[in-house]
Amino acid sequence: MKLSTRIALGAAVLVPLLVAAAAALLLPLVGADLHRRQDTRLGDRAAALLPGARALLTADARGRPKAEQNQQRKVLDAALDAGVRIAAPDGAVLLAAGSQPDDPGLLPAAGTVTIRQDGRAWRVLAVKLDSGSATGTLWVLSPAGEPAAELRALRQRVLLVAALSAPLSGLIAFALAERATLPLRRLGRRAATLDPRTGHAVFAHTRTGTAELDELSGAIALLLSRYDEQAARTGQALDTARSFSSAASHELRTPLMSLRTNLDVLSAHPDLPAAERAEILAELQQDHARTVDLLSALSMLARGDLVEVSAFGPVDFAELVDAAVAEAGRRHPQTVFRTELPSEARVFGWDAGLRILLDNLLGNAAVHGGAAGRPAEVDVRLRIDGPTAHLTVDDRGPGVPPAEREAVFHRFHRRPDSPGSGLGLTLVAQQAALHRGSAAVTARPDAPGCRLDVRLPLLREPPHDPQLPSPRDWLTSASG
Repeated sequence: MKLSTRIALGAAVLVPLLVAAAAALLLPLVGADLHRRQDTRLGDRAAALLPGARALLTADARGRPKAEQNQQRKVLDAALDAGVRIAAPDGAVLLAAGSQPDDPGLLPAAGTVTIRQDGRAWRVLAVKLDSGSATGTLWVLSPAGEPAAELRALRQRVLLVAALSAPLSGLIAFALAERATLPLRRLGRRAATLDPRTGHAVFAHTRTGTAELDELSGAIALLLSRYDEQAARTGQALDTARSFSSAASHELRTPLMSLRTNLDVLSAHPDLPAAERAEILAELQQDHARTVDLLSALSMLARGDLVEVSAFGPVDFAELVDAAVAEAGRRHPQTVFRTELPSEARVFGWDAGLRILLDNLLGNAAVHGGAAGRPAEVDVRLRIDGPTAHLTVDDRGPGVPPAEREAVFHRFHRRPDSPGSGLGLTLVAQQAALHRGSAAVTARPDAPGCRLDVRLPLLREPPHDPQLPSPRDWLTSASG
């Protein structure tokens, strides 16, 4: 059922009920007003009859028949259409004229009441008479059916109004509802013709002046924008999965082939000399470690490509650096690490991503930072440089030639003798970019060796609406 039809039916039912409820409240009030008006008329009539009634009572007490008859005529003339009854103290009726009950016992002793007899009703006002020489009672009566007839007529009119208001209110409500829901129907037609491939940009929200409709339009536009965002994230996840499988299959081909060859040799020659067998087993272990490192690095790259902004928050970078240096010291016990850290350096970052950045920075320096058979020595310094946290990792290795300093961040770039996967510094560049920072390789300024330089913006205040940089596929990009 259409909304306008529902509104019309509701109005057709509700309006007569409201009319009936109003009548139920008003009819008793109108009845009370009619009775008060009738009582006022009775009081006025009684006031007009009092002089003649007293004179009649005095004439009766003094035994004046002619005077009594004259006073009766005056009372009758003043009564006109009202019922009048005058009685002496002994109950003798001095005057009975007009409409009144046959049983005088129904008449009240004082006050105003309604009495009924044989299907008829009277409104009666009783007034005590005192003529000085005698006392008595005056009753003024008026048919009680007059207010009842007026109330009956009023009820009939209310019923007529209720009967007419049902269809009229329904038609008016239907017309108004049709007009009010017209923008809603237009909005529904626009939403029905949307193409999911075109995105939310085609659903331009224009204000109509109707608050509920504008809120609905805004909610639909917001829903579509979120749908587009999630569709983009899903597409990015699919691209990352395809990139991961492509890169893994390409880069794992060589170590897997080497593993297969060495396994075939061991299987075909069970009687190999111990020295050759040990050499083959060492190669197997190296290929296995390289395969594990490669898969781990590819997994971390994919994780960085898919991270959500909800994973970011305030992080003490100085505390992370200190913990990462301690962990690197346990992994590389032959390497000497020296640190220089501030008390605090807060950034808006992804805790796990910053650990990936630090672990690869320190691991790269530990592996490549030694020279001439000496263990690596690594100096880690973190300084506050204006609005930037400036991290430098210096080693005493052979360094990187200027022509290759950009290429070290490329995917799978490594030295011929490097035991790594070639993705360590790519992970550093990825995480620096995710945190709106930078990573660079330079020469060590105070001694031979290499410096890895990372700069990240400090957190001045939590952003109200944080946004990640434009997404980039680090798994398939050719450069860092």
